[in-house]
Amino acid sequence: MSVATAPKRKAKRPSAREGGSFVSALPWIGPALLLILAIVVFPAGYMIYNSTRKISQVGTDLKGVGFDNFAKVFADPNLPRILLNTVVWVVVVVGFTVLLSLLLAQFLNKPFPGRTLVRMAVIVPWAASVVMTTTVFYYAADPNYGIFNKFLMDIGLIDEGFGFTKNAVPAMALAIAVAIFVSIPFTAYTLLAGLQAIPNETLEAARMDGASPWKTYIFVVLPQLRGALAVAVLINIINVFNNLPILKIITGSIPGYSADTLMTYIFKVLQFDRRLDISSALSVVNFAIVLVIVAIYVKTVKPMKEV
Repeated sequence: MSVATAPKRKAKRPSAREGGSFVSALPWIGPALLLILAIVVFPAGYMIYNSTRKISQVGTDLKGVGFDNFAKVFADPNLPRILLNTVVWVVVVVGFTVLLSLLLAQFLNKPFPGRTLVRMAVIVPWAASVVMTTTVFYYAADPNYGIFNKFLMDIGLIDEGFGFTKNAVPAMALAIAVAIFVSIPFTAYTLLAGLQAIPNETLEAARMDGASPWKTYIFVVLPQLRGALAVAVLINIINVFNNLPILKIITGSIPGYSADTLMTYIFKVLQFDRRLDISSALSVVNFAIVLVIVAIYVKTVKPMKEV
């Protein structure tokens, strides 16, 4: 006996109605598309175009050079140190920011007297200007009249003022501390929103099953924070990677490139060397690295996946 085979179904083609719905939606999404084109697509395309040109120090486009600018970028002996600084900068800042924000969000989620005032105070570093906050820390670390050195001398740890912003390692450490300080409020509030979305019934069921507070947090709370945590980490990676003001203020006076990341290196090439073509090539490399990191992170973590 032969078995009848089911007829093959043809692939569904988009109907005219579906195409018409897109056209009818254009008046609503058109302004957003134009805005994206104006502030994202065009500048990115123009940056890529400039990276393939030879541009004089006065901004004159002389000729096309293909990938010669990229060859100069990768032949730079300072690039390995700059990339290492960038990795350390991003990993340390994002790691400590997320860890401290988890602790702070857990604390802010508990009921206690004055909780509203404490929550409002936490948001101040994020609401204030990053340049202003960094400048305060910069002058506080001054070796002559900075409050940090004054405190360390008063308690006997040092005999004279130490130049925190005059050497690469302490300057980078200070910049990392400032970046963590200004990144915690946003991250903590994002995680706090995730904590408040966890049903109380879930936590109560874990307690009734005899789970300790630590096991409840690890096996119940953290999985429920997956979405909020993934978004917070992703935004922090992008913001920290592309951060310029903090490093420019704190490490900008250090000669050479020992305390530079990709962003500050691009700024120095553009400001001091006046090489728009090389800085454009560096910006393309920076943009490509960010895209790869984001793609790997999204593919690995799957932030939109249901718990």
